[in-house]
Amino acid sequence: MAALMIFRDILGEEEDKSPRRPRIFRDRSEVLDTLRDVELIERYRFPRHVILYLTEEVKDLLQPKTFRSHSIPAHIQVLTCLRFLAKGDYLSEIADIHGISKSSGCLIVHRVIDAICTTLQNIKFPSATEDVKKIKMDFYKIAHFPNVVGAIDGTQIPIQGMSSDDEPLYICRKGFHSINVQAVVNPDLRFTNAVCKFPGSSHDSYILNSSSLPQCLSNLTDGGWLLGDSGYPLKEWLMTPINNPRTAQEERYNLAHCRTRNVIERAFGVLKARFRCLHKTGGSLPYKPDKCTKIIECAMRLHNLAIEQRVPLMEAVEPEIGIEQYCAPPVNNIPATAIRERLIQRF
Repeated sequence: MAALMIFRDILGEEEDKSPRRPRIFRDRSEVLDTLRDVELIERYRFPRHVILYLTEEVKDLLQPKTFRSHSIPAHIQVLTCLRFLAKGDYLSEIADIHGISKSSGCLIVHRVIDAICTTLQNIKFPSATEDVKKIKMDFYKIAHFPNVVGAIDGTQIPIQGMSSDDEPLYICRKGFHSINVQAVVNPDLRFTNAVCKFPGSSHDSYILNSSSLPQCLSNLTDGGWLLGDSGYPLKEWLMTPINNPRTAQEERYNLAHCRTRNVIERAFGVLKARFRCLHKTGGSLPYKPDKCTKIIECAMRLHNLAIEQRVPLMEAVEPEIGIEQYCAPPVNNIPATAIRERLIQRF
């Protein structure tokens, strides 16, 4: 026994004297210098000048205060986050591409997302008279539906299941865990309002009443309507379709309503095609709900940036199929019904 202890002591001394393994820094290839704009858009959804602009906007929140320890530059952090949003790949693969560790990649993604949500304030409901007037004119050109300031709808973004007491709340009517995202868009597919915090089982009408939209619409100088599907209640500022049209005018009203409101479906399709981490083909967001809501908000802000910068979409847009249509609980809103009846007379 004593001999065994002596042998272990000798072995331990030899291990202590062994040289320390040196740190290995991976090669961080500069894709901004090697890839063309088309290739950058395919991989990161933005060309070089927009990536550099975005990096400049958020670098103060990302750039380390020291140059020790081979710190990761801000543009590498932005590229890592954009790659995750664009492809929904495993973080280990994304980290390998950019020459960083998986643990660093995980921290970087959420750090950049928080920075983008803080600095990129481009989801704003229109309030200026000239802006509202232009939006109404652009909507009217689609199907001659007047006085429209936005199209509203909700979409389910898949997230990973959980084991907390709140788990049943996140199971949507389609049977999977999700965040129910409500959004309003312009005719150019730009998001002007977004609510990303409610679990999948939340009803669309409940999210609407809990949002800032009622106040936004009531503050418009010349008024205006949102267009929503049958999942929303009819209001003085929200026009819904006729569930059982009986006349030719009601049929034409429904057709114009559907064609005009279709911009929100297209916007969701473009959003999910551009950022595959939100699409069902990307699986589900593997994070807690609070982090998932930040990712969704960040993707919507980047979508607006892509619209502003006229960045082409290199991916095919897949329409959402199998969406179960359901009606909001009936509400006897006499003023709203009268407004819709007068509107139907125009068709």
